[in-house]
Amino acid sequence: MNRIKKFFKTLGPGFITGASDDDPSGIATYSQTGALFGFQQAWTAPFSFPFMVVVQEMCGRIGLVTGRGLAGVIRQHYSKKLLYPTVLLLFVANTINIGADLGAMAASAELIFGLPFFFWLFVTVFLTLTLEILVSYKNYSRYLRYLTFALFSYILAAFFIKIDWVHVLRATIIPNIQFTNTYLINIVAVLGTTISPYLFFWQASEEVEEEVAHHKLRQMGAGNPKVTPKDITRLRIDTVIGMFFSNLIMWFIIVTTGATLFPAGIHTINSASQAALALRPFAGDFAFVLFALGIIGTGLLAVPILAGSASYAVSEAFGWKEGLYRKLFKAPGFYGVIAIATLIGFFINFIGINPISTLYYTAVINGIIAPPLLIIILIVANNRGVMGKRVNGITSNILGIFVTLLMSVAGILLLLNL
Repeated sequence: MNRIKKFFKTLGPGFITGASDDDPSGIATYSQTGALFGFQQAWTAPFSFPFMVVVQEMCGRIGLVTGRGLAGVIRQHYSKKLLYPTVLLLFVANTINIGADLGAMAASAELIFGLPFFFWLFVTVFLTLTLEILVSYKNYSRYLRYLTFALFSYILAAFFIKIDWVHVLRATIIPNIQFTNTYLINIVAVLGTTISPYLFFWQASEEVEEEVAHHKLRQMGAGNPKVTPKDITRLRIDTVIGMFFSNLIMWFIIVTTGATLFPAGIHTINSASQAALALRPFAGDFAFVLFALGIIGTGLLAVPILAGSASYAVSEAFGWKEGLYRKLFKAPGFYGVIAIATLIGFFINFIGINPISTLYYTAVINGIIAPPLLIIILIVANNRGVMGKRVNGITSNILGIFVTLLMSVAGILLLLNL
């Protein structure tokens, strides 16, 4: 037990970033995948895994080596004409995503505990803002690690239903690709959900937060910290574990909904909470409760990260003081962006936007942002003037270039299908 506890304590930004990728918006996307196609797109989980690892490792390494977040590095070394519109689009996409996640959390809490939707909406906003603004980084990062346990509910839920595991494994290993519009667009949506720009900014900045917490840096952006081979190894192990965990949960959600909703003829899911409710007649009350509780837990994990990544990007773009290690009065702009993004997300739930449309347009924005950002990340990660000897290896470059091309095609497909 002590070994498990010790191992869990060693996990950091990579693990938290991977877990946050399975937010209520992601859960809705994966549930829709299972409902639409059964197990046919289960192969997307192992397929996206190496690309997630490469992209997030590059982002984390940039933060680790430079002592700056991604926006800070771009501002210092590259064009601000690219930085400002990118940060604006990121803020818009993250805010919409926050709104969708808050709504899913409140709807799930209403399903389990009763009381009105808007009561739970207010509670979740108050809780996330209080924790992110008033709790110290050391305690806050621990809280985020513990919230990742909520994702195990999706693994447990799969074992309360009857599943043809041979069929599942075959669909996971051998892709069954269909060249239909719905099939291809759903793959694009899955890629947009798993390889999201907010994750790029979050992990880079959190690696710097860790350096400040361990006294390798006086403050964020205060110089280049000394990075050892042990630090790089820790980053890579942490990132691999985080992305593996993220894709494992994604796979289980697709399998669970593919085994229940798809054969029952339920092919349209409008939200994560609807997925939980739809499971109830086929998977039983316990699986339903696990699924719904997972939505609440992952939302509590993801909403602060969505708001935080937007705030890191905005603060670094304008040269403001930033960092969760700072007190509120020491970084008012940074915490102000967090509060504004969260509150706009809160009010989005009052204007009656269809949740699936909201997520779809968020994916479009992410599809526009991701390719140019991936190009910049590749350029920075290969720049010896910025990275010193910690530049990319051949494997990172090959996989990085491939995923950049893939996300470019994905973005074009999304735009063509507006």
